[in-house]
Amino acid sequence: MTAKGELWRLGAADVVDLLRRREVSPLELVEASAERIAATDGHLNAIPTLCIDRARAHAERIMAEDPETERPRGWLGGVPIAVKDLVEVEGVRTTWGSPIFADHVPPRSDIAVETLEARGAIVIGKSNTPEFGAGANTFNEVFGKTRNPWNTDKTCGGSSGGSSTALATGQVWLATGSDLGGSLRIPASFCSVFGMRPSPGRVAHGPKHLPFEGLMVDGPMARNTRDCALMLDAMSGAHPEDPLSIEVPAESFSEALTTLPPPGRIAYSPDLGLLPVDREVAAVCAGAVETLAGTGMEVAEACPDLSGALDVFQVLRAALFAADKGEMLETHRDALKPEIIWNIEKGLALDADKIGRAERARGAIYQRCVRFFTRHDVLVCPCVIVPPFDVDTRWIDEIEGHRFDNYVDWLGLTFVLTLTACPSASVPVGFTESGLPVGLQILGPPRGEAAVLRAAAAIEEAIPLGTDIPIDPRGPDGAELPLG
Repeated sequence: MTAKGELWRLGAADVVDLLRRREVSPLELVEASAERIAATDGHLNAIPTLCIDRARAHAERIMAEDPETERPRGWLGGVPIAVKDLVEVEGVRTTWGSPIFADHVPPRSDIAVETLEARGAIVIGKSNTPEFGAGANTFNEVFGKTRNPWNTDKTCGGSSGGSSTALATGQVWLATGSDLGGSLRIPASFCSVFGMRPSPGRVAHGPKHLPFEGLMVDGPMARNTRDCALMLDAMSGAHPEDPLSIEVPAESFSEALTTLPPPGRIAYSPDLGLLPVDREVAAVCAGAVETLAGTGMEVAEACPDLSGALDVFQVLRAALFAADKGEMLETHRDALKPEIIWNIEKGLALDADKIGRAERARGAIYQRCVRFFTRHDVLVCPCVIVPPFDVDTRWIDEIEGHRFDNYVDWLGLTFVLTLTACPSASVPVGFTESGLPVGLQILGPPRGEAAVLRAAAAIEEAIPLGTDIPIDPRGPDGAELPLG
């Protein structure tokens, strides 16, 4: 058994097994997590807001419960988690990465947090995020930059960058994230962990003032597929305050990893027919797919018709920003970063005809994907067009001679798949020559989270990376940094 001081090295599913056998206590896990955060976060800034006393009190309540009490599906038994700072936690500072809310302490937790805590998760802190989750580099005016643990000169991605960094370094065993245009998948790719965007409604959240909006979802992040399935079981379920939320499936996602066969028909696209991809990223992903084919899986180069998807997403995203934050532009314009101002103003300039055309085009994309998955089990492609880049670069404006004129366009490989409403994930498949992580994106059929997870498990088995997660933070020369 791992020594108590090394509990942070274990996976979440292994720790839950220890909790169930009462070989470790929730309070011991809280202390192990707090010690690991103290040792590593000075280099990273992954969890800037801690609530360790709150976590200790929760651990003690779990320990006082009758062990014979029937537990719900996805019971975590006292595992400390990080919650992204876009999601409210009762009594804990929640800022959305914005100076406007720098001192905000909510009286109630988000439904997603309530669900997790009811199933034995212990919130130990809030993970860093860009302002209002806008952008795929995690920095803001409240807490500053979060750095990539594989090279602290690089970005960890975003917007769930604090969560991915915390997982990669063993600060927590599980973490929450959210995803509009790739915010669960991109930081997972950049940090060599697992991030999953579930179907809209799979994870109940809110209550929100736009409860019928379905582009933004909350979801799980973990160190591997098995842990992610466990986290998704703990997060899933219907709630009356979320009108889009759906009931849990008959079979748990953890069970599906052992009962479902691996995918037999894999579609592969090197670029979704949309954007150039960095040559090293393309080579790592192509090599991973070649390895899968060598295991006997049927691989065909194919992709659903995503024509027009780049523009469709930009219109619907802008409309969402206008609806969600239009009033904030009037009252707090000086406190908003320029990317958010641009996105809100883009939305306010739209007319009903343009929004209607985008909605119809999205419907057509969905129907084409439904037909696509009658011929293929999953689609795989690169997750991000570039490897992790300089932490001081706000966003990628050019690659392979292709220029981007705004902070969103370079995220096209993830955000066009958001439009499908199908579940998707990033699974680690390799590293660049300089040691930066690369993730392969998996898209499954409608409400096919189990199929995505099973495909990810097959990829993990076929492509061992030879690098154990979690790691100690590393500097630009690849050397481990001294721990605090």
